[in-house]
Amino acid sequence: MSRERVKTLIIGSGPAGYTAAIYASRANLSPVLYQGPQPGGQLTITNDVENFPGYPKGIMGPQMMMELQEQAERFGTDIRTGFVTNVQFNEDGPHVATVNEETEIEADSIIISTGASAKWLGLESESRLNGMGVSACAVCDGFFYRGQDVVVVGAGDSAAEEAHYLSNLAANVHLLVRRDEMRASKIMQERVMKKENITIHWNTETKEVLGKDAVEGVRVINNKTNEESTIDVTGFFVAIGHKPNTDIFKGQLDMDDAGYLITKPDSTQTNIKGVFAAGDVQDTIYRQAVTAAGTGCMAALEAERYLVELED
Repeated sequence: MSRERVKTLIIGSGPAGYTAAIYASRANLSPVLYQGPQPGGQLTITNDVENFPGYPKGIMGPQMMMELQEQAERFGTDIRTGFVTNVQFNEDGPHVATVNEETEIEADSIIISTGASAKWLGLESESRLNGMGVSACAVCDGFFYRGQDVVVVGAGDSAAEEAHYLSNLAANVHLLVRRDEMRASKIMQERVMKKENITIHWNTETKEVLGKDAVEGVRVINNKTNEESTIDVTGFFVAIGHKPNTDIFKGQLDMDDAGYLITKPDSTQTNIKGVFAAGDVQDTIYRQAVTAAGTGCMAALEAERYLVELED
């Protein structure tokens, strides 16, 4: 197995990873970035991005990630395709990451930007229409459904928040809940139930998202009566949670119960010196491209300061 030594290793791409790379390369940290299994992250499956500063006419998600990558490369970031399969963090450094079971990278500092993956229902139609009416982010895509009818799937706080947010944009919101009660906090349930344009469908599950090139409706089933029906909508929002991509860090980095990395207050520093976490991998609240980019900047600045202290 080949071995290589670097100053800064960035694991994962997307807004957090690429922003960290831009700042790290401009600080002469000679960063090496491995893109992971989904180069560019979740935005590569997002069509229109209209809420990222600097794009007054909006931009396609994949195009935005290509431009961020090009910007990072322009300043000297070594961007590689590859998958980090194992890591060994050492308090006194260097840290060691194994890539594709072929290469070991010794790094004085590591920035983790592996993100979080939205949980999906697993339907073929859901996957086929992803980005064409199917979404996992109301804040990202709700604007496109002003005055239209949409569906939200879920029963927790995330689903309640998405439904409430969409109710201020869409004409009608249909909230599909599998059971006869919600898991959301009482205050969120009350907010949803007070909204006149939110209809809650209890004991209801999705059978199929309808439409060829765009969402045209949803076929649902009542799991108590087995009665099937169709709801005419143009948007289908899945809000059943996210899974942070942190499995390879378990047992070494501090995480919450859901697996999100825990960083120190007002910092991207993890519990291991020289290891920083940016973006959705440590963000349980906002999960926006712009906040991910912000923490990517923070991680690079903190890595630079750490390396200066290390040299001293």
